[in-house]
Amino acid sequence: MRLNKERKIADENIKIDFFTNLFSSFLYTGYSPKASGTVASAFAMIIFSADVFFNPLILFVLSFVCFAAGIFSSGKMIKRFGDDPSEVVIDEAVGMWLTVLIFILLNGDSPDILGLIICFLAFRFFDITKIQPAKYFDELNSGFGVMMDDVIAGAYAGVCAYASNGLIQSLMN
Repeated sequence: MRLNKERKIADENIKIDFFTNLFSSFLYTGYSPKASGTVASAFAMIIFSADVFFNPLILFVLSFVCFAAGIFSSGKMIKRFGDDPSEVVIDEAVGMWLTVLIFILLNGDSPDILGLIICFLAFRFFDITKIQPAKYFDELNSGFGVMMDDVIAGAYAGVCAYASNGLIQSLMN
């Protein structure tokens, strides 16, 4: 695993508008010099400081809207920067939110701080390892592929985080 992808420009003639850049890079966290995906995933957790985002409906709508917009904006970024640009990290945010959403749905309650940490670690593991079908989507070289591999990672991570949290909680009691 490389912490720092080489930044490149595939087509200098493709211009990226401010909103596309801001959104795809998840408020510029994608420009972090090291581990931009991890930085974006951690930044995505900030929304959980507002209790309203533990509401499954709100979290689903946020994830769905950002997923749909991410397909479009990621596709534009790929045209400029080439396949799987490190600047594009909106997919990490969506994957992280889906991890927590699945945890909430399985658990029937919001995660505590330990649960959130487990969700974060589980998501980073599954996002990095790209277990099928995530690897398939990662290799599509499209906005849909960029977004979908993190949705798959988020699904795996949500289930794993729920199970891991339950195990840890039972060992602690």
